[in-house]
Amino acid sequence: MRQSMTLIPTLRELPSDAEIKSHQLLLRAGFIKQIASGVYSYLPLAKKALDNIEQIVREEMEKAGAAELLLPALQPAELWQDSGRWYTYGDELMRMHDRHDRSFALGPTHEEVITSIVSDGVPSYKRLPITLYQIQTKFRDEKRPRFGLLRGREFIMKDAYSFHTSEESLDDVYLKMYQAYTNIFTRCGLDFRAVLADSGAIGGKDTQEFMVLSEIGEDTIAYSDSSSYAANIEMAEVNCDYEKSAELEKELTKVDTPGQKTIAEVSDFLDVQASNIIKSLVMIVDEEPVMVLVRGDHELNDIKVKNALDADSVEFADEDHTKELLNCSFGSIGPVNLPSSLKIIADKAVESMMNAVCGANDDDCHYVNVVPGRDFQVETYADIRFIQEGDPSPDGKGTIRFARGIEVGHIFKLGTTYSEAMSAKYLDENGKSHPYIMGCYGIGVSRTLAAVAEQFNDENGLIWPTNIAPYDIHLIPVNMKDAAQEELAERLYNELKGHRFNVLLDDRNERPGVKFKDSDLIGMPVRVTVGKKAAEGIVEVKIRKTGEMQEVKVEQLLDVLTNIFKEL
Repeated sequence: MRQSMTLIPTLRELPSDAEIKSHQLLLRAGFIKQIASGVYSYLPLAKKALDNIEQIVREEMEKAGAAELLLPALQPAELWQDSGRWYTYGDELMRMHDRHDRSFALGPTHEEVITSIVSDGVPSYKRLPITLYQIQTKFRDEKRPRFGLLRGREFIMKDAYSFHTSEESLDDVYLKMYQAYTNIFTRCGLDFRAVLADSGAIGGKDTQEFMVLSEIGEDTIAYSDSSSYAANIEMAEVNCDYEKSAELEKELTKVDTPGQKTIAEVSDFLDVQASNIIKSLVMIVDEEPVMVLVRGDHELNDIKVKNALDADSVEFADEDHTKELLNCSFGSIGPVNLPSSLKIIADKAVESMMNAVCGANDDDCHYVNVVPGRDFQVETYADIRFIQEGDPSPDGKGTIRFARGIEVGHIFKLGTTYSEAMSAKYLDENGKSHPYIMGCYGIGVSRTLAAVAEQFNDENGLIWPTNIAPYDIHLIPVNMKDAAQEELAERLYNELKGHRFNVLLDDRNERPGVKFKDSDLIGMPVRVTVGKKAAEGIVEVKIRKTGEMQEVKVEQLLDVLTNIFKEL
């Protein structure tokens, strides 16, 4: 491609609203253009890089036995109502009406549509298992779009769905997809980890995320320093032994704590460790209030609360609701003398506490010498806190460390969550109907592009891995008005294309400094410069990743480039 014939609107100034490297560089290098908050156009360079990522995805999906189709972005509300998600998905679902006042949604995902299609088209066990996938634009009305392509309202996604007659069949395809995803992100050049995860709004049980390691990642990964264990912090189990204190029980006493509401304030005022304070919170679990307890030096994990109670929805009660229940404000609530209708769930660490401190359900008052089991009863003890750095690894090997990650892929074992809700069934060999057992497998294609840009850059611009770079070679004649340079550049352009190199020829009448700055910013793997020695048949080759430069005779250029790309 001739650079004069494509659109690469590079910017010299740093975009003021771009917070992270990938967003800044993709805008500055002319890959993307923002149209609205969280909505971007993919300009020619980005489109070529996305095409390369999609090609890798298609090749690995075919190896895994998945067939490609394309589903509609516009989905009728009835399908979502059948699954129940029309009412539970939340405000991220973009809803609309047509001219006949029929309700539709722009698809954030396609479980309902694909389940409906397979239910009609695959009625017999003889056609199972089957795995279908698509690469398509998705829509989610993010409350706060940010970080460019990493959190947008419109994005490109690969989503695959598998249908089975047995859990063993699902396990087999799940493992194939795990390997396919590992291959995809490896071929994209990414530094990533597969971690245990929560299924969120998709549903189902067993699930893993593929996380690209990055300091700007919105997710925290808990990993072992001595094994391969890794999990999203929301799902990392706590595997601690809590020993009950040998201290003798003391008499429960109510004390005044004027103005002391936070754990830190109460700790300082009463001169006690945060680990000996019971943190009490009221949560609304499936529309019913529940008191939840954790130790003062621990943080409550609402995902674990939801899973421990097998709930559909969990949210924190607001202060007005709390006052209505307990006649006190936040900072003074506690588990002693609660209404009998309010059940208590507590973290396992609370069970071993002795002579602890908690709120007294009376503003500006706390209890001291609180003993669980004596002063209040807990209905369920469970692991409901976030794991912490330094905790033992759940697999018993080493201790936990934290890293930040960008989620680029997610695989789920859905089971019969959707097939049962939508009455989607197949007939077995005896003519008996059963709900399909399903799996779901997603990759954020445009998010992967941003994750690569986040990991591969320097102070001068982007540095694209060869497998997904828009072009292999940036061919730059320094002066297009110099006949020798123009002639040699045109000759090399045609010869390199003939040897299947993808070449971007900078044929613009720009100053050399502009061309070189743009080249570094755009970040193609190799730059070939045709300069003052063109008449002598000598060009300069620069490797973008290392900055290494060498002068090469034209007759040796093909061999040099072939060897370079073998190493990149």
